[in-house]
Amino acid sequence: MPGRFFLTSGHAEICTFLCLSEQGAADPPRLNIAPGEELCCRVEDRLERMRWGLIPQGRTNARGRPVMEVIVNARSETLFAKSAFQGVRRCIVPVNGWYEWTGETRRKTAWSIKPKDGGLLAFAAIYDVWHGPGGVEVPQFATVTCEPNADVKDIHHRMGVILAPDDFDTWLFEKEEAVQELMRPWPDGALLVEKAVDLGPDGPRAS
Repeated sequence: MPGRFFLTSGHAEICTFLCLSEQGAADPPRLNIAPGEELCCRVEDRLERMRWGLIPQGRTNARGRPVMEVIVNARSETLFAKSAFQGVRRCIVPVNGWYEWTGETRRKTAWSIKPKDGGLLAFAAIYDVWHGPGGVEVPQFATVTCEPNADVKDIHHRMGVILAPDDFDTWLFEKEEAVQELMRPWPDGALLVEKAVDLGPDGPRAS
């Protein structure tokens, strides 16, 4: 599942990829986007900047107990069944790829995962708005995960649900039953997995 993202495409390319007219503020290129940071996401027919991670205020698990940790990723298998996700809506997160790590603590290897043919990926995500003290409102999202494809399975047991452009409207606008079949691994052989190069302070860092 995505632990960190990277985004290198320009604003115009992102809008074209998301099937939107160019709009909103540009998302600057970043090589190491961590949970808690903001990204521009497609919400319905617009771009909106959102925080990565659902603040758990008011969320409860199946036993009715409060959820204590910020939710960064949501399992597709239980997405529509868990009480913690009641009332969330759907959005799309555009990135050029993501990082995963393998190995022992302090000896981890960082892996870069991106489309084999280059360009952008569209991650399926859920979102809502957290209402904080003093009327503060924070749009926030969590990516949706599924079983890994053959490209990813050797480095992680989960991967993010990736959407094809033809499926964008289905994910954003259709009912739950229609999107179930979209929450599946990306086709085998479509991703390039390689050791991440040393990118300095802005590059991948194991957490």
